[in-house]
Amino acid sequence: MPRKPRMYLPDIPCHVIQRGNNREASFFSDQDYQFYLECLFDASQRYEVLVHAYVLMTNHVHMLMTPARKESISLTLQSIGRRYVQYINKEYRRTGTLWESRHKSSLVDEDNYLLKCMRYIELNPVRANMVVHPGDYRWSSFQCNGNNCFNKIITNHEIFNSLGSSAEVCSKFYRALFEKELDQGDINLIRNAALFSMPTGNSRFKEQIEKAMCRKLGHAKRGRPFKESVR
Repeated sequence: MPRKPRMYLPDIPCHVIQRGNNREASFFSDQDYQFYLECLFDASQRYEVLVHAYVLMTNHVHMLMTPARKESISLTLQSIGRRYVQYINKEYRRTGTLWESRHKSSLVDEDNYLLKCMRYIELNPVRANMVVHPGDYRWSSFQCNGNNCFNKIITNHEIFNSLGSSAEVCSKFYRALFEKELDQGDINLIRNAALFSMPTGNSRFKEQIEKAMCRKLGHAKRGRPFKESVR
């Protein structure tokens, strides 16, 4: 079956998932996480991608990004992949691939799902029972978004900036969103949209994407049960 074409549009936020090959670990030390973030920063600057949220898990990565150009996200992920895999192979004297061949992505309806998607991403360590609160996890954007700590990688989206009159107030209101659990229906929608490369949004948003891309967006054909899990 031919692969689905990538679904990227300039200035439309996109939820991106990069997963370790065969679900194996992709990070082995603090230095690895730090180097990946340096790769992310460099590539996002070079290829004009704004990063709004991220989390680096043991064997996968989630990011919420807005590209300036249609090809910006693909180029960013390719650049990170090359640099990071070379670093890991040299550091640990290994060979071969590290990531799955294709990352997953979903265009996000910023008006209705951008903040929910940010929370979904930054709550990954909580859902994985690694920490009690997202602020306890070092390798995510929560300290920046929720506590107004400087992070050179993060650019606040205008939806985030609309939460308050200052960066501190925006973080306060954003942090308050975590006092309630993310609705399970929203979790399922965000998760399934990424898994099947469909837009994260309502039917009107999907129609807007179809019009912008000049093609219909179909669902994956039914087949064997899908075993992959995404937190």
